[in-house]
Amino acid sequence: MDTRQPLAAQLRPKTLDTFVGQTHLLGPNKPLRRAILEGLPHSLIFWGPPGTGKTTLAKMLAQQSQFAFVALSAVMVGIKEVRETIQQAQKRFEQEQKRTVLFIDEVHRFNKTQQDVFLPYIEDGTIVFVGATTENPSFQVNNALLSRCRVYVLQSLTSEDLLNITERAIHFLSNEAECFEVPEDLKTTLVKSCDGDARQLLNLIEILNAHANSYQGKKVVDESLLQQALTGTLTRFDNKGDYFYDCISALHKSVRGSSPDAALYWFARLLVGGADPLYVARRVVRMASEDIGNADPKALQLALNAWEAQEKLGSPEGELALAQAISYLAVAPKSNAVYKAFKTAMLDAEHEGTQPVPLHLRNAPTKLMKAEGYGKAYRYDHDEPGAFAKGQTYFPKELGEKRYYYPVNRGLEIKIREKLEQLRAASLSSPTTE
Repeated sequence: MDTRQPLAAQLRPKTLDTFVGQTHLLGPNKPLRRAILEGLPHSLIFWGPPGTGKTTLAKMLAQQSQFAFVALSAVMVGIKEVRETIQQAQKRFEQEQKRTVLFIDEVHRFNKTQQDVFLPYIEDGTIVFVGATTENPSFQVNNALLSRCRVYVLQSLTSEDLLNITERAIHFLSNEAECFEVPEDLKTTLVKSCDGDARQLLNLIEILNAHANSYQGKKVVDESLLQQALTGTLTRFDNKGDYFYDCISALHKSVRGSSPDAALYWFARLLVGGADPLYVARRVVRMASEDIGNADPKALQLALNAWEAQEKLGSPEGELALAQAISYLAVAPKSNAVYKAFKTAMLDAEHEGTQPVPLHLRNAPTKLMKAEGYGKAYRYDHDEPGAFAKGQTYFPKELGEKRYYYPVNRGLEIKIREKLEQLRAASLSSPTTE
């Protein structure tokens, strides 16, 4: 055992037979498996959570192909270092006829202009480019680089995968002189705490091994030691990264799907992960308008009240108010009629040109405007029977009469729909006023 290297490095798999997880990419006849085993690498991007094997697979790809492997982190280097590395790869090919796998960790940290540096060298075969990212490459990697790479999506390791790795680590740390042991129930707790991240798991096991007390040839982890090692949150997501937005999406869809329990779970996940409750509050206001609208107008007011409570009270009182609003929105009658109507109206406003406001709808504060017909023939609704000027139009003449808002047959919109049908029927029976 090389004590100079972290346990995660010492246990890094060297072959596909010892690699754990990602069976959807490494199963029989899968393109990635064939590329590694046949020594035929291609430029690619690994997208997935931390600790799922991105670096390991890149190293396997180079090793099996007998290519040089050079790793850089976009967090640590700039374009100058990248250019120097590529020059070395060119010399290596010229002098040794050996190509290079250039692995760029955290490739999303390079801006899209910096990413262009790789393009000509991918094209001429100087390098096989392998990028690794925890962020969605369709947003963080420029199209030119994406078009030259195949994207492989890695998944979080399952509990079974992590238990497999745990057993390997325990066996590796045990020797003839001393046995390292972790009770079965604590293995489950340990695996759960790592949230699909093998590197985090191995780091924790290394800490446990270093601090476990020796007794009669055994080093046994107890619950107290494990709890000391499990510092920090057990939930993984980078605030404002993919996991953050995935959880926000799950919260919104749970509210839309009328599942208060799931909505509260995702809200809790966001809080545990470090999300700003005020950001969640803004999204809850959006949900109230987008998915409930006029089916229950109280939903918007409750969402605004919860936002205000969070601003004034902070945690945890404000979070409870948000939880109240979220659960109310989830069980409220649903309607996206206003949302759809507004989107359609925006499209017309953007694409139908600057249509003139009909004269009868214009104010006429001056004599000239009155002379031009501004406000002429306008009928003041409050002077009409039922406070409704039957037949009066409100759209530009060139656009014609449009209908955007179609209330649904749920909640208050049932009555709104009935009222609108009555008003439209009354207008149709009266002459049009323009």
